[in-house]
Amino acid sequence: MANEKFEKPTGTQDILPGAVEKWQFIEEKARDLCRRYNYREIRTPIFEQTELFERGVGETTDIVEKEMYTFKDKGDRSMTLRPEGTAGVVRAYVQNKLYGEPDVTKLYYMGPMFRYERPQAGRYRQFHQFGVEVFGTADPAIDAEVIALGYSFYKELGLNGVKAEINSVGTPEVRAAYRSALLAFLEPMKENLCSDCQSRMERNPLRVLDCKKDQGKFDGAPSILDSLDEECSTHFEKVKGYLDAMGIEYEINPRLVRGLDYYTHTAFEFKAQGIGAIDTVGGGGRFNGLVDQIGGPDQPGIGFGIGLERIQLILEHQGVNLSAAKPLDVYLVALGEAAEREVAKLIYELRSKGVAAERDYLGRKMKAQMKSADRLQARYTAILGEDELARGEIALKSMETGEQRTVRLDGLVQELV
Repeated sequence: MANEKFEKPTGTQDILPGAVEKWQFIEEKARDLCRRYNYREIRTPIFEQTELFERGVGETTDIVEKEMYTFKDKGDRSMTLRPEGTAGVVRAYVQNKLYGEPDVTKLYYMGPMFRYERPQAGRYRQFHQFGVEVFGTADPAIDAEVIALGYSFYKELGLNGVKAEINSVGTPEVRAAYRSALLAFLEPMKENLCSDCQSRMERNPLRVLDCKKDQGKFDGAPSILDSLDEECSTHFEKVKGYLDAMGIEYEINPRLVRGLDYYTHTAFEFKAQGIGAIDTVGGGGRFNGLVDQIGGPDQPGIGFGIGLERIQLILEHQGVNLSAAKPLDVYLVALGEAAEREVAKLIYELRSKGVAAERDYLGRKMKAQMKSADRLQARYTAILGEDELARGEIALKSMETGEQRTVRLDGLVQELV
């Protein structure tokens, strides 16, 4: 047993050098976009009290019922690895009294989430999300801004065929009226629906429309848009007006309810073409009652969550090449013991000045070192032998053109910065 081999847990992945640079590119794009939109980063714990997710996400959701990683800690408290980002951000917003800020609170997060579900392409048990949350305003203009931010993220990454699907899920009062109309439509077909749909009909019938298995049976179902009151209808019309003004591509999908219980008014998903069944690449909505539900003052909110694994899959499918590892600026080759010491000094100086530099640590011959420089896509190699060292010079070779020239040792940093 001492030599037992360990493997990564089912539904997880090792993100290795060569792939991780693509992740960094996506993450940097998200950070830059949030900077331009004036969203500030927040980092919350990877695990929280289980009750936070039960109350915040909703006890009738698939996440809470089937997918959470829940455990007892040493104090016999029930803890859960976060299955989504919003509940933890709302808890932090309340606990740290961010609602006391004079301006609208605009936040973003990135990090791992955990759900126990069947692994498949683009779906893992440990996955990563980029999300934003806005608190403190019910203005439909912020709904449109949040949708625009997500839309811009996909477009700037080079994703093709991106559009937003939007709906209004109204208020709890609107949904109560719609619930009655929907149940009247669903009851006659109850026996022909899947077991999940039958269970949802008892507790949360709007979720029935979310079922992938029975989707074809709901033609003719009443639309929640017909149940909207004047306030909800006006809000939705203004959101559409702002999206039209910005030129954001969207479609209205009256069956879009999202898989979480906390949404009110605007709900939306982002779709991308060309990947078969897996076409939803992110989504979100307004959650006006959630802050109050988690123990804070009654503050409106809206946000989205975007799965980064799904993004990677679609970009790859569409043949979009992200910027991979950045090449080295210089690879230093030392020939002889005195040159080795000088190169150790030089490489430290170069790195301190922001130059990406590497050298050989395997005692290889010059030819093998030059091959290594080529594999690492170094722009230059700097070759230092005993003779060059004695003259206070170093040979600098362009790997692209093959041109080689001699520069002063004390001027190498200036040449490369």
